[in-house]
Amino acid sequence: MSRTLLRGARVITLAPGHPDAEHIDILVDNDRIADMGCGLDAPDADSIDFSGRIVMPGLVNAHLHTWQTGLRCVGADWTLLEYLTHLHGGLAGHYSPDDMLIGNLAGALNQINCGTTTVGDWCHNNRTPQHADAAIEGLLESGIRAVFLHGTPYRAPDVAHPLPEIDRLLDGPVRRHPLLTLGMATQGPQYSTPDVAVADFSAANERGIVVSMHQSGGEPTAAWDAVRAAGLLGSRTNVVHGAGLPDEWLKSLVEADVTFSITPENELGQGHGTPLTGPLLRLGVAPSLGTDVDSVAPGHLLTAARIALAHQRALDHEHHRLSTGAASENASVTGKQALSWATVEGAKALGLADQVGRIQPGMQADLVVIDTRALNLWPAHDPIAAALHADIANIEAVMIAGRWRKRAHSMLGADLQEVMGKLLESGERLLRTLGAPAIPAS
Repeated sequence: MSRTLLRGARVITLAPGHPDAEHIDILVDNDRIADMGCGLDAPDADSIDFSGRIVMPGLVNAHLHTWQTGLRCVGADWTLLEYLTHLHGGLAGHYSPDDMLIGNLAGALNQINCGTTTVGDWCHNNRTPQHADAAIEGLLESGIRAVFLHGTPYRAPDVAHPLPEIDRLLDGPVRRHPLLTLGMATQGPQYSTPDVAVADFSAANERGIVVSMHQSGGEPTAAWDAVRAAGLLGSRTNVVHGAGLPDEWLKSLVEADVTFSITPENELGQGHGTPLTGPLLRLGVAPSLGTDVDSVAPGHLLTAARIALAHQRALDHEHHRLSTGAASENASVTGKQALSWATVEGAKALGLADQVGRIQPGMQADLVVIDTRALNLWPAHDPIAAALHADIANIEAVMIAGRWRKRAHSMLGADLQEVMGKLLESGERLLRTLGAPAIPAS
């Protein structure tokens, strides 16, 4: 049995009925939070003094194409059209299973280093079963908690999702590994015929797994009407981006408990449209957050949270000025809300709200320790703001399922130099193929 007692920190639980931050101890028993309170006594536990730190729930990156890690920064100036042309129309076709493995391994390790304990890996370059197996192997080797959202390269609208692959993965690695969950990354109704969209949603619902899809371009197509008429929308339906959705449709999706994942830095920079933050908040719900693609934007979820917060505040301030002629007296959105988008809402979007996203007895022990003694955060008068303003250098420790994956500002259990060397080799080889014919899937 492994027991750990975390003492001395200010704890942000994000649990209902708890204050924003409190001085309490946390007792971890194996992979779960066993107890919380002041002055806990656990003589058999490994006791760690985290005075001067903040402990909070592990971040949940709800939308990341982790396989693109080897192509970091190549598309920083690409528009959405250029990204689709160069990456999906070119580079993606040259990926081998080894490229998938090292991309997912390095990308997941980076997420842990940044304080993310759960990632929604929206993997839509599974050109063969071997590509999918390699991508999963990379996630498992990293030690991160992952929802592997199985997708495929773009295909004809009348071709359904390959369900034999879904069932193979459910009966194989997902059954064997407690940190791995499966979902479906489908083309979605916007890019499918009505029959295919209904079939894909039905398949996900029958298996009790999350079905996630990109939605852009405004007015939903007829396939969306077919899915809604079939009663297939629900809490395991996840819409990514959603920019430009008409009010009537947005309201209908919210009423059906559909979740939304936005990727604010990528959406604003590439031209997806205005993030849905404000429209969702006005309907009484909130988005989850993702960093989308390392080939375009950095993979730091706290940065995404700050951008989403600042962007929405800017829109609200401008609306107030235009409607009243005066400056706003109060902030329209709080830092605590933004922090919940990166934790509680991410867990909900990935179907893990009963396991992660909050610190409570019985929940999985996925925790992040933030060192507020550093010059960029000291003195941390407001723990919520300090957590939101933390940089990678402030992420002192990361625990996933009761096991330390980062301690004393250093990653554990990974040969980073070897990983980085393989990632560089993969990325350079892929970039040499830019503009070359794709490798046919076999």
